[in-house]
Amino acid sequence: MGINFLLPRLLPGDPITAIYGPEVHVQGNSQLKAELTQRFALDQPLAGQFITYIGNLAKGDLGYSFYYQAPVSEVLLSFLPWTLLLAGGALILSTAIGFILGVESGWNRAGKKDMTLLTGVMLLSGMPDFVVGTLLLLVFGLTLGWFPLAGAVTPYGGLSGLALVLDVLHHLALPLATLTIAGLTGTFMLTRNTMVTVLKAPFLLTARAKGLSPRLVRYRHAGRNALLPVVTGTGMRLGRLATGVLFVEVIFSYPGIGLLMHTALMARDYPIIQGVFLVVTLSVLTVSFLLDIIYTKLDPRVVYAP
Repeated sequence: MGINFLLPRLLPGDPITAIYGPEVHVQGNSQLKAELTQRFALDQPLAGQFITYIGNLAKGDLGYSFYYQAPVSEVLLSFLPWTLLLAGGALILSTAIGFILGVESGWNRAGKKDMTLLTGVMLLSGMPDFVVGTLLLLVFGLTLGWFPLAGAVTPYGGLSGLALVLDVLHHLALPLATLTIAGLTGTFMLTRNTMVTVLKAPFLLTARAKGLSPRLVRYRHAGRNALLPVVTGTGMRLGRLATGVLFVEVIFSYPGIGLLMHTALMARDYPIIQGVFLVVTLSVLTVSFLLDIIYTKLDPRVVYAP
């Protein structure tokens, strides 16, 4: 909470200038500046602001946005669903695709398929999220015109029902592809390396001796054992996913928490920045908790201390 409170205040400049411009400081506007400073409680010392912040947070009050002129909770709730759709979809797709490709690569280790997949993933792994997003935007959005350049829905489209769903998916495609491509490399490498180790286990010889099909041995026996480190790795890369979402939403002007954060940073909107930090922290902790539960379901030998 202390870091959430302090980080926005380390930014250069002040909210009054960022929102209302340098004109607020000219002679004759001193009364306006004093009113705004008092209204936003910027005249209080940092300790006083922090005590007020913690007190309001205990009551579920995240504060009042300087820029949007609305409660922070309302602003966050209007942006959060788009980020949950984007980040949730990217987490599921990148994990599933990375796992399947890793299983296939590890199963065919040192073969042509393994070398092709390994080379492709190694090339992608060196590219940051915003570079992948920019390339996709330039090729498929600007040059080919297959996907929209910005936004989450067509403005003033008047769409509803299935047409609205398809329009949302059309706008979601490029941001989702960016985060999926950037995220699947870690899952792929982890799965492949685990598969190479698992393939030496004696229980796979037993499975083959039973006459099971190669596909069943590959996914039910070897793949399931390779899945356990993947669940752990998914929890560890949640932080990178949260950071990637912030950059990707800015690149595609996608109206989620990342774009909100960018606007809040430009406006020095301290309450919004604090609210975004809090939401991201709680989201990462919640997903990590859910992954811990999934881990115990996948491996009954794992028991957490009471």
